[in-house]
Amino acid sequence: MIIIPAIDIKEGRCVRLFQGRMDKETVYSHNPLDVARRWEDMGAEMLHIVDLDGAVSGRPVNSGVIEEIISSLKIDVQVGGGIRDIESARHYLTAGASRVILGTAVTNDPDFVRNISAAFKGRIVISLDASDGMIAVKGWTEVTDIDAIDMAKRLEGSGISAIVFTDISRDGTLTGPNIKSIERLASTVRIPVIASGGISGLEDIKALLDIKDPGVEGVIVGKALYSGAINLREAIALTRDK
Repeated sequence: MIIIPAIDIKEGRCVRLFQGRMDKETVYSHNPLDVARRWEDMGAEMLHIVDLDGAVSGRPVNSGVIEEIISSLKIDVQVGGGIRDIESARHYLTAGASRVILGTAVTNDPDFVRNISAAFKGRIVISLDASDGMIAVKGWTEVTDIDAIDMAKRLEGSGISAIVFTDISRDGTLTGPNIKSIERLASTVRIPVIASGGISGLEDIKALLDIKDPGVEGVIVGKALYSGAINLREAIALTRDK
């Protein structure tokens, strides 16, 4: 399991939101590149970057900042937020992103997922963001009547490389991940699962490591890193000890 630091970008700044609410932000840096370099220097193998403005508007907004990060780092970067057509995906992948993340586009047009996965093999990740088990879209501003587990089952065989699963009620709260839901998803589909939302300390990392057969591929950590509740080097060492 790899530890993936999150960098959420809003209006060119590195922020964290509380339960995905755009009006509940904490600004951690006015220079996201500095933050990205810090996580790379501390041993991160991959970064998870989300264009929050893009997620709400439906098109990339902070692409300039994100491209600067991608070109400046040696580690892998996966990018999401506002990627709802093949052109946006190609733009980031051509710029050097290792993978792009689709969210809203998944529920709007499931066939699009299959088409784009065929075009960019191994480089498409799906984000399933759930509120009480139901998928939320458009930067989490709208909740659908689509069950996240059911959607994951539909994605079997589509060619996607991973599913990022986020329990919105836990995101940015430091209350711990929804282990039960994560374990259920990981055991239901053959697609690798990346856990996200609510990571508060090393005990949460240990709990995710304890999920077996097939286990969790990675965990995205945001607020816990920025608040100092988790030291990235210690978290990475913990996963390697396992």
